[in-house]
Amino acid sequence: MTTTMSQTDPLGGLAAETDPLRGLTADEIDLAREILQERGLLAEQTRFVYVGLDEPAKADVLAGADSPRIVRALVLDRATGDAADHRIALADRAVATTVIDGASGQVPILDVEFEAIYDLLGAEPEWNAALAKRGITHEQVALAPLSAGNYGFEAERGRRVIRVLAFMREHEQDHCWAHPVDGLCAYVDMIEGRMFELVDHRVYDIPAEGGNFDDPAVQGAPLDTLKPIEITQPQGPSFTVDGDRVSWANWRFSLAFDAREGLVLRRIRYVDADRGGVERDIVYRASIAEMVVPYGDPSPSRFWQNYFDTGEYVFGRYANSLKLGCDCLGEIRYFDATIADEFGHPRVIPNAICMHEEDYGTLWKHTDIYTGSNEVRRQRRLVISFFTTVGNYDYGFYWYLYLDGTIECEAKLTGVLFTSAYDAEAGDHAGEVAPGLGAPYHQHLFSARLDMMVDGIANAVDEVDAARVPMGEGNAYGNAFTKRTTRLRTEGEGARHADPVAGRTWHIVNTERTNRLGRPVGYELIAQGAPTLLADPDSVIAQRAAFTRNHLWVTRYDATERYPAGDLVNQHPGGDGLPRFSAADRSIDGDDIVLWHTFGPTHFPRPEDWPVMPVDTAKFTLKPYGFFDRNPTLNVPSTAAAGASCHSDAAGAPAGDTAGGCRCGAGACGCEGHAH
Repeated sequence: MTTTMSQTDPLGGLAAETDPLRGLTADEIDLAREILQERGLLAEQTRFVYVGLDEPAKADVLAGADSPRIVRALVLDRATGDAADHRIALADRAVATTVIDGASGQVPILDVEFEAIYDLLGAEPEWNAALAKRGITHEQVALAPLSAGNYGFEAERGRRVIRVLAFMREHEQDHCWAHPVDGLCAYVDMIEGRMFELVDHRVYDIPAEGGNFDDPAVQGAPLDTLKPIEITQPQGPSFTVDGDRVSWANWRFSLAFDAREGLVLRRIRYVDADRGGVERDIVYRASIAEMVVPYGDPSPSRFWQNYFDTGEYVFGRYANSLKLGCDCLGEIRYFDATIADEFGHPRVIPNAICMHEEDYGTLWKHTDIYTGSNEVRRQRRLVISFFTTVGNYDYGFYWYLYLDGTIECEAKLTGVLFTSAYDAEAGDHAGEVAPGLGAPYHQHLFSARLDMMVDGIANAVDEVDAARVPMGEGNAYGNAFTKRTTRLRTEGEGARHADPVAGRTWHIVNTERTNRLGRPVGYELIAQGAPTLLADPDSVIAQRAAFTRNHLWVTRYDATERYPAGDLVNQHPGGDGLPRFSAADRSIDGDDIVLWHTFGPTHFPRPEDWPVMPVDTAKFTLKPYGFFDRNPTLNVPSTAAAGASCHSDAAGAPAGDTAGGCRCGAGACGCEGHAH
């Protein structure tokens, strides 16, 4: 197996200095902190919650205008609770500051806050008494500090709140998720450093069976009948990399890494050989801009469980360092990611992004009964991925680029279920996965932000449904069917649901450019059409995660509209993000538009998901629809193994077929069973 190992320079370190969107370097992060320090804006207990590039406006980038490097830093003073949003212009050493008062959301949660919870609760007599009532001590539990949401409770007004659940550990290496201490929840004020409320709803039996999936005794005898699979490319990979710019087959794009969104793809283009090799834009910027995990357990100790892993936890900072042969297999190119730690210093995540090629079966194939032509080509895709671990769950995000112009994004979900005590009499809101061990029903809802640029910025969206045609005049025998196309004109019309029964897709078309048939060039968004948010529309989570109410939102591009649930998600009361953006009801017909696609699974846990969950997946597809003038992969070469043939000989017949016409040898018109 040949490999290309990780480069020593972090992502963006080799990028051309003229690229205004290149990732922040370690030097730029250091400089941003230095500027804040010299302005007297950092106190002893100030911690950096998020540091990222404040990206210049799209129009400025496309026009080639000079774009100053501006760093955005969200900071929190843990001593006072004061928070601020700083924009730091590196060249001018200037700072623009917005004070965050907490009324419309808090900055995301810090790791140091999670770490402080254990000692804080250990000093609370009421907490220790509640554990004693269950026959355990504080020293026997692991704690899960979690985002609190915002339920309008008067006692929480103005507070920075974390809610805490407990799990028992039988020993240091015991996986605590097997032993939930259910019915108990602590509400903690992180600035005062104390528990201000304890919910002690009910004493449940703590499930006894272990869940140590990494214990060989639990795993059982190894499955030793599997032979090694080796993926080799003796001549090396087909892609080339220049800093953060990638070329592969007909694809050109750049990649970046953001602490909040994780992997970001930029300026995705396709080199069209039929149009003189011009690079045609498809997507300006693509990322997972938000995700939420709403749980369906209404019990007094768990009703609040809803996690925004992007907006509340900044999930990019938990990106895994990927390992060759484990996370990625084949001829691999790794990229490191540079982010800031909580003191504002640069931190490198080695091998944060993995890129490689994969064979993907048949690309196109036909055996012609008239000419004897027998041709087959193999599909291949470029895979760009990263994995992040947020608490109990591990999420992989995979972007696939295919030879035929198709783009896919797939989320892979694995890890360990968030567990509860199982009580069949308490309501049908959890599945039993082991004796006495429950796993509440929940959803994983991702929002992909797709800043579109299909052959330019004059884009629109057509909703396309399959439609029946009634029997009657023009359809005498009732066999006709057609498609119904509806143009979405304004943002108010751009909030849409998928309809699998109608085979609904959305075509992103350019209103100024056509293909050789005179029709608009376009790309098709194909959604899986899984359930959107299942919580009641009047619920708190439905207000805070309003983006999950629809599969699709289409908005007019605005550089300030980056996140579907709003900028400050933690403890926000709701109503921000996409509902606010689309309320302007701006034109989206022939304009610079952004698509926001909600996708993800609804999880009713099963015994097979325990003690570690096999990967579940959710995805969407962007497929060319009239973007090209014909099949763009006609020139893909045959990939037959040595000594074999994947195409016809020079005479037009398959190799070894001497008849010249039908493969049976009887001639073009004498072949029984062939439809001539």
